[in-house]
Amino acid sequence: MPYIASMGTYLPCWGAPRARVAGDDEDAITLAVAAGRSALDSGDPVERVVLVSRDLPLTDTSNAAVLLAGLGLDPELEVIERLGGAPAALDALTSARPRTLVIGVDIEPTAGAAAARVSDHGLHVRIAARVARSLPARTRNATGAVHDYGDPRMLHERGPVASLSAAWLDTPVAVAGVDHRQAERLCLGNPPELPTLGAAAGLFALAAMAEWDTGGLLVGVEQANLSGLIVAPGPVRVRRAEPPAREPLERAETPAADLPLSLAAYERAFEAKVRWEAGQHAGSAELDFPPRYRVGPDGSLHTDYTPVPLPRTGTVYTETTVRLPVPGQRTPYSLVVVELDEVGVRALAPVTGVDPGTVAIGDRGRMVLRRVALRAGVPDYGYAFEPEVEAS
Repeated sequence: MPYIASMGTYLPCWGAPRARVAGDDEDAITLAVAAGRSALDSGDPVERVVLVSRDLPLTDTSNAAVLLAGLGLDPELEVIERLGGAPAALDALTSARPRTLVIGVDIEPTAGAAAARVSDHGLHVRIAARVARSLPARTRNATGAVHDYGDPRMLHERGPVASLSAAWLDTPVAVAGVDHRQAERLCLGNPPELPTLGAAAGLFALAAMAEWDTGGLLVGVEQANLSGLIVAPGPVRVRRAEPPAREPLERAETPAADLPLSLAAYERAFEAKVRWEAGQHAGSAELDFPPRYRVGPDGSLHTDYTPVPLPRTGTVYTETTVRLPVPGQRTPYSLVVVELDEVGVRALAPVTGVDPGTVAIGDRGRMVLRRVALRAGVPDYGYAFEPEVEAS
């Protein structure tokens, strides 16, 4: 049976305390990377990643390359992308082998992500029951159109309540996939208040039970489907990246023609840009960012640089805020040149997570994966500077 050694959670800073919304530069992959890096902070090995969501940005191709690059993991690792909500995430957890990272991500109706690293020690989980029943109260077709049956009482009575009855389960300690008021009616005592309702919700509930050192039944529901697992307390590290909620930015967007995408340029820049790496040539202590070829004293072209991971923390060297309308860009927005710690490299990056114009020279912060553009329907990822809370 699986054990959980560490967990990480992430909530966007925008929205209300219990109703976060993703920023303009965030999507399911950037949220997954933020939660996953928190769970992997101790540097323990990972052999596979399971990503569960109903909001994956790419459906006709894989999201694995960006996910692994953002997490700083080997590009040869196995990545399983599963479409589903809270039951699917709990199923993925209880069936995972050691050294697996399970990540659940939600964008709608509230945004957040949580991750759990499966190991051979720590908090113990085992499957208690699974119930699959057909109650398609909310559907989405191939073009993205959503149809909601719109009968919450019927969904409640014939969904979670009926599935719990069919599973012959004891009263749960926590229920993921329903709002807090409904969870209180279904649970024993005061269940944790969860920030999302989908794939991440069960992992948020598990993180709360770990922090409370509480065991018992955890149930994930989605419409009429249900998965329940038994949680036995054990040593587990929980690291949360959940900044205080702030009102979403009000910015103007100037219409522009859709910018074309060069897949050749995208592919050439991908590794260095998304893995956040500089290039180092043999015999040189200098780092080139972005990596580039060099011409030697004899005029020969040197292409054999070695990728070197860059620090993800630094200090603002200089900054500017753009307030004039820019076609295809939401304005105002801020740009900074960040002096990365201990490597002598400066990088130009947009600012994220704070109001434009509030970052100053000397502010500390970290580089975080963000969706920097959307070109011809393809999300383009890079790094943005997120100031420390005190600096913002």
